[in-house]
Parts: sequence; structure tokens; C-alpha cells
Amino acid sequence: MQHQDIAWDLPAPFTIDITVQAEDTDRLGHANNVVYVRWLEDVSWAHIESLGMSWSLHEKTGKAMAITRTEIDYLASANTGDQLVLGTWLTDYDGRFRSARQFQLVRPSDGKTLVRAVSTHACVDMKSQRPARAPKEFAEILGSAVVAGGKGL
Repeated sequence: MQHQDIAWDLPAPFTIDITVQAEDTDRLGHANNVVYVRWLEDVSWAHIESLGMSWSLHEKTGKAMAITRTEIDYLASANTGDQLVLGTWLTDYDGRFRSARQFQLVRPSDGKTLVRAVSTHACVDMKSQRPARAPKEFAEILGSAVVAGGKGL
């Protein structure tokens, strides 16, 4: 799918292509809000893995970034068969515990932004599930990927 003509909120998003499936829709005939949350998670994992923050690194360090808040604005509906592009950016990292990410879901066929979302994350120990300082590997990866101008913490 061509992404260069999309009016992104921030420069150079990490993107995934999505085709809305019939099972993604609800009784109203459009993509269900639960599905949007799944797509946000899918693009988040794909993005951090592309940066080198693999699951094996999570297991090695015993730490993970857990979602603490997600705010979603549903601007227009998506229907079965729609071809969409979901972009994301890391927009903040405090260097220790917390990060933030921004999302924009676009339907290229008409240029409409369907969803804008922001999520915040806290580093946790995977065993205790309690807050923990991010390991230096996370700090290096997250710190170097932050895009200026987004919605931060």
C-alpha cells in the first residue's frame, strides 16, 4: 500500500497495513472498538521489535513495558474490506520508568483519519508485575526512538 500521500500527524511513522475482516465488525456493521485496541497492540509490538526490543530481550531482562492508559478518539468508522494503514510513534520516554506512544489510523482511499490514540506505559518486573526501573537496553532503544512534537506523558 502507498503511504507517502497520507497526511500523518507526525513525521515518519512506523506503519502496518490492515484489511478489515468481517469478524472485526460488530452489530452496527463497522469495526468494533475492541478490534481497534488489538490493532494498537499489534502495531506497538511490531514497532518495538523492529527497534530491537524483542521478546527475548524482555525475557533476558525480566522487564516489560505495560500499558497504563489508552485514550482513543473514534473519528469515523471502518467497514469490512476497508484497506487501512495504522501509524505509530514513540512520543515520550522519561529515561527511567514511563513511555508514551501516539497512533493514527488512516483509510488511504479517501484520506480519512479514522482513529487517533495515545497510550502510556510503565516498566514492570515480569515476575512481580510491580513497577521497576527500565533496563539500560530499553532506555537506549526507547530514548533513541522518541519523535518530537507528539503527545507526551
